[in-house]
Amino acid sequence: MIMPFVRNLLLLAAFILAPLGVQAAPAKKPAAGLPPAPSHREPLWEARLATFGEVDYRAQVDALVQAWEADAGRKLKPGKKGKVGIKIYADSGPGMATPIALTQAVITMLEARGFKHENIFLVGLNQLRLRMTGYLPSLVTGKSPFEGISTFVLESNRFYDPVWFYDSPLPTRFDPVFMESQTKDFKDTTTVEEDRKSFLATPLFLDADFWINLPVYTDHPTLGVNGSLVNATLWNASNTARFFRSPANAPAAVAEMSAIPELRETWVFTIASLEHYQYIGGPFFNSLYTVSEPVLWLSRDPVLIDALILDRINTMRKKNRFGPISEDIRTLEFAEILGVGSSKISDAEIIRVGH
Repeated sequence: MIMPFVRNLLLLAAFILAPLGVQAAPAKKPAAGLPPAPSHREPLWEARLATFGEVDYRAQVDALVQAWEADAGRKLKPGKKGKVGIKIYADSGPGMATPIALTQAVITMLEARGFKHENIFLVGLNQLRLRMTGYLPSLVTGKSPFEGISTFVLESNRFYDPVWFYDSPLPTRFDPVFMESQTKDFKDTTTVEEDRKSFLATPLFLDADFWINLPVYTDHPTLGVNGSLVNATLWNASNTARFFRSPANAPAAVAEMSAIPELRETWVFTIASLEHYQYIGGPFFNSLYTVSEPVLWLSRDPVLIDALILDRINTMRKKNRFGPISEDIRTLEFAEILGVGSSKISDAEIIRVGH
């Protein structure tokens, strides 16, 4: 185990500094500890939904997973730990969260493959937003659609391990929403060394045999696309708001964190529903700028899914006379450099399954 996670910094340096006119020698080989690039392009499986109800989600999730299992030559089944995690997204609030019907369908699929109900857990970031979007029990009824399923709230700080962290000398804590108006009277209660570190949520890669990513897609002023890569990294760690000071800092952090071998090895695939995504004004939900398509995707390549959504977002922005997402936001490019996936959608292998 190599701590902290700074294995890929030199590899990215040339690309981050390039816009500033700083010359850096190109890397001749991957940095030490960098996972090898895939031997082949990962395909993407696509299913069409008749409705956005749980019955249709269940049928198409199962069809997608069966297609993935046939291609991978292995079945999803309990391993030594007997547990499986699901990373959900609720941080844009009601209207732009992982569809509950999709999450229920994924749970049903996992139970059909031998996982016990109580050994399936959800991971989310913010308690209030998880409650507002239906993932935590209602304060009125005390009931939840996920009875018997544990939901780990990362902002409780109970699920970070001091041994596992991403270390960066970037500026300390910073609130990208309220900025100076909220932080002008803030008094530091932690050390500079602690503020350098973003602790990783360990349940997904230490407590589970594997985990599944269920992102939702919006545009983002600093990240370009708020989706699969971001849900697995910045929304899966502590003290990450500090990266939003610069359009170079946050993309680099996303790329480096997504390339951590331990995270990638247990991240089995991403399932993305296009039931709703937002093309401008994100990450805050705005119903005026949302799109809905009866499409469900599954792939091991999070960069490819994000790239396909980026193309859709820019298409919708152009249609509605908005400018495209800035090409200076290089989140996908950085992740591709580190071998996380491919952003080349022109030659992507898209396999349609189901009905």
